[in-house]
Amino acid sequence: MPAHATNANDPLARERAHLSSSRAALRAMRADVESLDIKDVTANWVNAAVLQRQIDDRITALADLAHTPLFFGRLDYLHAPGAEQAEGAEGERFYIGRRHVHDADGDPMVIDWRAPVSQPFYRASKKNPMDVCTRRRFGYTGGELTAYEDEDLTDTAGAERASRLLQSEIERPRVGPMRDIVATIQPEQDEIVRAGIGGTVCVQGAPGTGKTAVGLHRVAYLLYAHRERLARTGTLVIGPNRSFLHYIEQVLPALGELNVAQATVDDLVAHVEVRGADSPAAACIKGDARMAEVLRRAVRAGVTMPVEPLVVVRGSRRWRIPAYEIEEIVSELLARDIRYGAARDALPQRIAHAVLVRMEAAGEAPDDRVQDAVARNAAVKAAVKTVWPQVDPAKLVLRLLSDADFLAEHADGVLSPEEQAEILMAKPARSVRSAKWSSADAVLIDEASDLVARTSSLGHVVLDEAQDLSPMQYRAVGRRCTTGSATILGDLAQGTTPWATRSWTEALTHLGKPDAAVEELTQGFRVPREVIAYASRLLPAIAPELSEATSVREAAGDFSVRSVPADSLDAAVVAACRASLAHEGSIGLIAADSRIPALADALAAAGLTFLAPGEETSDSARLTLVPATLAKGLEYDYVVLDEPEAVVSGEPDERTGLRRLYVALTRAVSGLTVLHAEPLPGALA
Repeated sequence: MPAHATNANDPLARERAHLSSSRAALRAMRADVESLDIKDVTANWVNAAVLQRQIDDRITALADLAHTPLFFGRLDYLHAPGAEQAEGAEGERFYIGRRHVHDADGDPMVIDWRAPVSQPFYRASKKNPMDVCTRRRFGYTGGELTAYEDEDLTDTAGAERASRLLQSEIERPRVGPMRDIVATIQPEQDEIVRAGIGGTVCVQGAPGTGKTAVGLHRVAYLLYAHRERLARTGTLVIGPNRSFLHYIEQVLPALGELNVAQATVDDLVAHVEVRGADSPAAACIKGDARMAEVLRRAVRAGVTMPVEPLVVVRGSRRWRIPAYEIEEIVSELLARDIRYGAARDALPQRIAHAVLVRMEAAGEAPDDRVQDAVARNAAVKAAVKTVWPQVDPAKLVLRLLSDADFLAEHADGVLSPEEQAEILMAKPARSVRSAKWSSADAVLIDEASDLVARTSSLGHVVLDEAQDLSPMQYRAVGRRCTTGSATILGDLAQGTTPWATRSWTEALTHLGKPDAAVEELTQGFRVPREVIAYASRLLPAIAPELSEATSVREAAGDFSVRSVPADSLDAAVVAACRASLAHEGSIGLIAADSRIPALADALAAAGLTFLAPGEETSDSARLTLVPATLAKGLEYDYVVLDEPEAVVSGEPDERTGLRRLYVALTRAVSGLTVLHAEPLPGALA
């Protein structure tokens, strides 16, 4: 139970002493790294630069963050775990924290939360104590250890009780970027976090279930368990927009992981400058998986069969390769269906081999150097240029989207004439640089680029808010983890694009991971029960196949829905924001994009300082003005939602609008105020 120190024999005083000793040990570990002298260790400046970077990263990872608890739990085992389980530690008591800390003798003072010996902290129960007799949780205030709470796992007669410290940590107000959840990971979340690197995991998670945090912590776990492998192959976190990436960017560094790249899908396919936009209908067609077949046909369209024999002059001899033999070589390369560029590189070698066969038949003894020389022969290079010309992916896509006859030739039987007309550029551009490319066009160019040359694969990719991707975007992500694994995170009920995912089975097929395991998280930890219940009224209209989310939040939360006169709406919104600022934590004012300018003026006139999504820091203003289209994935302690009907009507169709509203309603952690002048959507009324 929580307690406070009164004397030196008090357990809390001893825990504080261990915290002080652990912090001193961490400082000593950092000092040891800072004192390393590498000037006589490396062979050259390149090695020295690489090693110095590794040292700098290690120094950063060993930083002692004053307001981040060094350990948050303790496990008292009945028996000493095996050495292989305890990171070399001996004994029956282990402190669980964000990183490993050892003393001057190398004995662990804090065990990394990812180590096998730490796993019972998250999964042990009275039904399955996992050889743990006592689990202790610690409470902190401003970085100071102020309380502890013990759970006796050997008392099988007693009922399981919810941890008050755990509940307090879950409900703790926040300002600024997203925090890690290492102290509050639940058993069902831990199973996903510790899933092996060999398989892809898809997490269908209702609002507030922590799916984003689970995905980020899985990256941290995999980097711990497979560091050398992922150091070679790389890891990547993909988010829906820059605001979201800024919101989550501090989670992995807080866990000591500094080398995980972050990007949006648009960043991955940035082959051209995006300056245009598609109609919803055109974007849906361009994002359809059928476009992959259209592009495959177009890429290969330039391959032609030879009509003249090839004559290679070498010294005083002339070697003649008939057209039909070159045609056989070309046909065989086409049949293998390898990358266009790889086949083009192989063609001169195949032709050269045919010449060498004739040389050997004539009594010569050519070697590999002769074959390479023949492959570089001017006549061979000219033949390859004619038969298998180079392809510029951007120029190819530009031709497809601007030349109706070319598109019709390669989309025949794939796209209808009406669909072809929809995606043609109204004003064809003269060059790749002058074209007004859309985001969907960039994805098509990425597909064409991969058809020409294989895209490099990473070791692990995390894709968040995946439900909003088109099939072609899934393909773009999938080719970046063809030889690796992925963690896919999303919620079908929050799909707000016209091409939003209809099922995870379909999405995973487009991703190239059809055998991925699909896990569903339905128990929320952040959104108050009343709020999630209210938002769930929309589920029958937007995702009837999904289970209704629940919440473990004990706090009732502040929840109200108020109708106000239209001419008083702005003032009522400002007043609600001002009232929310009386509470501790962050405040998000979410509104339809069209309402943002008017609300910004109203807040400024009232003297309320506010930020845009992604600008939040721990010491910045607490109020953020959030366009509904950017709200996904973000959380605020208190949310003021302006005019739900405007959020719905701001989308192309009602179902998408209701999904956008579902997202907006579920951003609240402690309180939600809904203000409206127009009638509420029928599903909520």
